[in-house]
Amino acid sequence: MKPTKLSIACAITFAIASGPWVSAQVQTIVPEVVSGAKPVTVEHIKIHGAALEGNLEGDAVDRDAIVFLPPSYEKDKKHHYPVVYALHGYSIGAEQWSHEIHVPQTVEGAFAKGSQEVIVVLPDSKTVYNGSMYSSSVTTGDFENYIARDVVAYMDAHYRTIPSRQSRGLVGHSMGGYGASRIGMKHPEVFGALYIMSPCCMSPMAGGFGPPDQMKERAIASEKKVADAKSPADLAAQSPGFAAAQYATAAAWAPDPKNPPLYFDLPTKDGVPVPEIVAKFTANSPLSFVDQYIGNLKQYRAIAMDVGDQDGLRFDATKLHTIFDNYGIANSFEIYSGTHTSAVADRFQNHVMPFFSKNLCFTADCR
Repeated sequence: MKPTKLSIACAITFAIASGPWVSAQVQTIVPEVVSGAKPVTVEHIKIHGAALEGNLEGDAVDRDAIVFLPPSYEKDKKHHYPVVYALHGYSIGAEQWSHEIHVPQTVEGAFAKGSQEVIVVLPDSKTVYNGSMYSSSVTTGDFENYIARDVVAYMDAHYRTIPSRQSRGLVGHSMGGYGASRIGMKHPEVFGALYIMSPCCMSPMAGGFGPPDQMKERAIASEKKVADAKSPADLAAQSPGFAAAQYATAAAWAPDPKNPPLYFDLPTKDGVPVPEIVAKFTANSPLSFVDQYIGNLKQYRAIAMDVGDQDGLRFDATKLHTIFDNYGIANSFEIYSGTHTSAVADRFQNHVMPFFSKNLCFTADCR
């Protein structure tokens, strides 16, 4: 199929166009403190990423992570726990993600309201362009396997976990929702339950559209920035916040080790789509590759997905849910009242945590 001018918006994804989630990651309603909630222990740690070594961007391979240990962890030294891995969205890291979902308060509230105790981990995947896309790239680093292998292995080695896929849950919001869907589809041998929150980037059109003439002008402007940049840090400095998202996706999905100093290819040249690069972006869209992983998805004990009724990402989320249903994959799907970020803390306490309480294995003989 010959690319159209509209394809420019698809290929460059969410940064150039005024997508429905670009102003996200800020407004969140805080749930009320649950009376009698016991405090969890919060630990700030570093996790080495063997999968990130040698990345061409020069991003850190020793990454921040925040670990929340349940109230009984220090009291019962023989007890082992399931682990929930929670992935943050674009433009933020683990620390800001912790504020947006209001942990530890929401974790403590979930336990107080009856959720079984688990360890919760927030790994950091923020890069020079503000997000790794949780993808596998020589330019950015293999963040897909950093999460699925390095972070999981570290937790199993350093904490009293139940080292079984049935006792590991994966959840993410926005870019993290993309990460949860991508990693979840590819690594059912690691995780046993999956929760996808307001996922971005399900299709090449995830970022929405702008007038075709403006898209071409913006593409040309981006190409000039890339051509003039002396390093990834230089380009990032010229592209604060969400303006760097186009470079984050290019670094993640169109790496090019023979194209220094940035080591990625943009999906346009002179504002016109480059079909082979556009194809790489499309190949990294879950709605494009989900059919390859149906057998993997059927291995999950439970899959849930939610999205706000005022979130433009609900359309692609609905498409993914429909595909799950068409293949007979057991899953739940809810469109709740809210924007992209307004209910994320409430969802984490009152939906995500109870979901994993119900669907993870809490005994040592998990298989």
